[in-house]
Amino acid sequence: MLIPQSDSLQELAFPSGTGSSTKSSRIEREVIDLYGQFRAPLLRYVISFGISVHDGEEIIQEVFLALFRHLKLGRSERNLRGWVFRVAHNLALKQRQAIRKAQATLDSDEALAQRQPDATPNPEEQAASSQGLERLQAVIRALPEQDRCCLYLRAEGLRYREIAATLGMSLGAVSMALTRSLARMERANRC
Repeated sequence: MLIPQSDSLQELAFPSGTGSSTKSSRIEREVIDLYGQFRAPLLRYVISFGISVHDGEEIIQEVFLALFRHLKLGRSERNLRGWVFRVAHNLALKQRQAIRKAQATLDSDEALAQRQPDATPNPEEQAASSQGLERLQAVIRALPEQDRCCLYLRAEGLRYREIAATLGMSLGAVSMALTRSLARMERANRC
């Protein structure tokens, strides 16, 4: 007799007369639908923090695992788009902090500090070498982090209220940050 290997008992299908399996399957379907809908925008947003695609994928998995737990506990289903972006935002900040800490540790190691990185630009860097794009990227990089986050979230289609909730800002602050960021980008584009 083959026994399925599992890390948790919840993954095993036990007959239940309580009807909880229908609730669970409804939640699973909802999470899968939301995953299909928000995976790409969330990944783009997480990557904007300077996180690798691989680490970004792991963050996205954590977000949807947290969403499943959230719904399984019967918590609010109101504005799930804003909720998943908020969780992704927080996890990306933690990951970026961990990367910086690890980088600082590596930089302090003398043997690694003496090693020179490869200065040859990769194909993506060569494609992004046009002057206008470089100028625009420099303006975006020069924006304060909060303004950049507002801009990225707006580019992903979030409404001002959702951005405000995700970043813990007032609605007016979101509006001012976006207006300020767009004005800077427009000025750089004219030059």
